[in-house]
Amino acid sequence: MGCEAISGSILTPSGWIAGTVETLGWDIARVTGEPIPCSEVPRAPLILPGFIDLHVHGGGGFDWRGGEEAIRGMARFHAARGTVAMAPTTSTAPIPAIEAALASIDAVRAAPRSGEAIVLGAHLEGPFISPGKLGAQEPFTLAGDSALAKGWAERWAMRIATVAPEIPGGLELVRALAGCGTRVQIGHSLASAHEAGLAFGCGCAGYTHLFNAMSGMDHRSPGVAAHALAHGTHAEVICDLLHVDRTMLHAAVRAVPQLYAISDATMAGMPDGMHVRGDHRVLKRGLQVMLEDGRTLAGSAITLLDAFRNLVAIGLTLDQASRMTSMHPARYLGLTSLGAIEPGRRATLVVLDRELELAETWIDGRAIAADPDARSVAPPGG
Repeated sequence: MGCEAISGSILTPSGWIAGTVETLGWDIARVTGEPIPCSEVPRAPLILPGFIDLHVHGGGGFDWRGGEEAIRGMARFHAARGTVAMAPTTSTAPIPAIEAALASIDAVRAAPRSGEAIVLGAHLEGPFISPGKLGAQEPFTLAGDSALAKGWAERWAMRIATVAPEIPGGLELVRALAGCGTRVQIGHSLASAHEAGLAFGCGCAGYTHLFNAMSGMDHRSPGVAAHALAHGTHAEVICDLLHVDRTMLHAAVRAVPQLYAISDATMAGMPDGMHVRGDHRVLKRGLQVMLEDGRTLAGSAITLLDAFRNLVAIGLTLDQASRMTSMHPARYLGLTSLGAIEPGRRATLVVLDRELELAETWIDGRAIAADPDARSVAPPGG
């Protein structure tokens, strides 16, 4: 790869500039231009840090269970929709299925291909969760097995793990995984705020899909969600405007300094109708994905590009929405080469038009054309 350049309104760590990003191979070589006054609206094309999705189960008909080629299919699907890096996410399942998925995710991480989002490693969501807060997960939960989980983390790149700390052996599991360098998050949990505090004392780092599948906000019996708003510095939140009401999203933005958006995508890019996920049948209708009971949400049908546009639609600035979809997840995982447009970082960018439609995704200095089906859909609630 040689030198490439792209010009427009560029969001840098110091603010917006009108200028040019020059790349050399995988990296950003130079960023030049003039500051855009705060009183002016940046003009298209808008050049922003590429989106980083740390909780994504599938997309485009591909699923975390489908082996290496399915993980690559997920990575291609989301790359064509602005995601430059991702942590493919498992669900609660029998141990052989989880181990096969962890091996497939790690194989893609170790041997990336052109046109794919960068696979950072796995997000293990289950089986170490509360059977009383399954949500749409399958009933294959396990008590905290530190030896099993530590073996997984040592064999494969397991960047994130969701754990319910109140399950038997939960705190020991948090401590073991944190010691392996895995970011441990509380999720699918009935823990009290006190129990959540104990988990953070053992090395816990964040919260999985804030507000969803966790004990809540009761003022006399606070749970995990209350602990996050009172004490959390990092948390992920599903930004489809179905899992979390926009008022609660605003509350979380104010309370959690490094809040970041996730897609929790399962059926993104799939036609409406009934689909099979593991042992579950799920119904997709528009942006909503439900179990057959018609009550339980089963992941989402959005991408992180949709999440970015939803955040802008509810009143966040372009800068705030960009931080939540790029800078904050990069900082959470300590990804110093991603999450910002400045010399020395990897050339991972998104280019948007004035309607916030995707023009192209740049991954390591190579442009990927936007999928024509990635056009925006009006967010729920107008």
